[in-house]
Amino acid sequence: MSRTELSNMKQPPVPLATLIGRELRNGKIEKPFVKYGQAGLAKKGEDYFLIKTDCQRVPGDSSTLFSVFAIFDGHNGISAAIFAKENILSNVLSAIPQDISRDEWLQALPRALVVAFVKTDIEFQKKGETSGTTATFVLIDGWTVTVASVGDSRCILDTQGGVVSLLTVDHRLEENEEERERITASGGEVGRLNVFGGNEVGPLRCWPGGLCLSRSIGDTDVGEFIVPIPHVKQVKLSKAGGRLIIASDGIWDALSSEMAAKSCRGLPAELAAKMVVKEALRSRGLKDDTTCLVVDIIPSDHPVLPTIPTKKHNMLTSLIFGKKSQNSTSKSTNKLSAVGVVEELFEEGSAMLTERLGKDFPSSTNSGMFRCAVCQADQPSGDGLSMNTGSFFSPVSKPWEGPFLCTNCQKKKDAMEGKRSSRPSETA
Repeated sequence: MSRTELSNMKQPPVPLATLIGRELRNGKIEKPFVKYGQAGLAKKGEDYFLIKTDCQRVPGDSSTLFSVFAIFDGHNGISAAIFAKENILSNVLSAIPQDISRDEWLQALPRALVVAFVKTDIEFQKKGETSGTTATFVLIDGWTVTVASVGDSRCILDTQGGVVSLLTVDHRLEENEEERERITASGGEVGRLNVFGGNEVGPLRCWPGGLCLSRSIGDTDVGEFIVPIPHVKQVKLSKAGGRLIIASDGIWDALSSEMAAKSCRGLPAELAAKMVVKEALRSRGLKDDTTCLVVDIIPSDHPVLPTIPTKKHNMLTSLIFGKKSQNSTSKSTNKLSAVGVVEELFEEGSAMLTERLGKDFPSSTNSGMFRCAVCQADQPSGDGLSMNTGSFFSPVSKPWEGPFLCTNCQKKKDAMEGKRSSRPSETA
């Protein structure tokens, strides 16, 4: 069966509001239990993680709880990882309008995550430090899971029947041809390390700087074509629940996604995280910092995640949902998984900020000021530029149509697209 035939078997798109509407009509929405475990071993001490299960969409309203789990794998120091851990969540929340419904809030999340990652990167680079970090940021609200990531700290989903799905895209130059093309088109160079005698060794790297990743937060000294714009994927689980495994590359360099999931099935989350780390250590030894979070999203009438024997033939399921191309710009908004295990609501991985924010971003305030779509600063329209001045929009677009960017964020956008540098050391 060809991929075209498989594609034709997919169900029609189902908007998020429709899915939530069904739940409301069927009676009270029962939120799942969220149980988690964490384990890790340090080699360099540059891995950091965030666990926060008491977040509220509406401050003071306990019925609006959601959870956040994240991993930050730092390099060239720890400052970027710590800064991202301490700031991304608040930047996400500040980018979402107040007084909106839950389904509107969930629909706003993908764009808010893009804004938060870029804003965090800009704020960190102002500190003048040169460390960098991956970031895999997972937000769980009821049965809806939203994942944003830069770098190679992966998040996988293990659902009933042993279906393992990637919720992230690895931004490693060695494995991602499209990212290599983007960097060279922006003015960067991609190649291996040259040693004495002209021999090339090791993985593909971006020069200057020698970073193996194409996306990260920080890395001020590497070049603006290493961008903080995340791949974002949002899915809705069935009432059977599922298990998330979020880990730094110390795990994934040793274990495949399927091996990691299989190694801990049937164990509670706390023991499962320890088992994944143990398996990685047994397979490869302690070569790098190794951090793992296991998060079980469990039906309220089950004390633990139910275990169902693995199906032998999951090729159809894998091709439709779990085994998509690593293409970082793939769009699959509002797709419905044909097997009914996971409903895929959103996916986007473009590195172009213009494409990720869109034209309908709210840009004006009640005071008549314009609000920057990234840093959220209010200022008169004459103090900044609209993104519509770029070539992405049609000639009929008007410069006062949103989204609006202040001067500094416009410079950052231009730099990420290879137009000019916005690094602090080169700013006049």
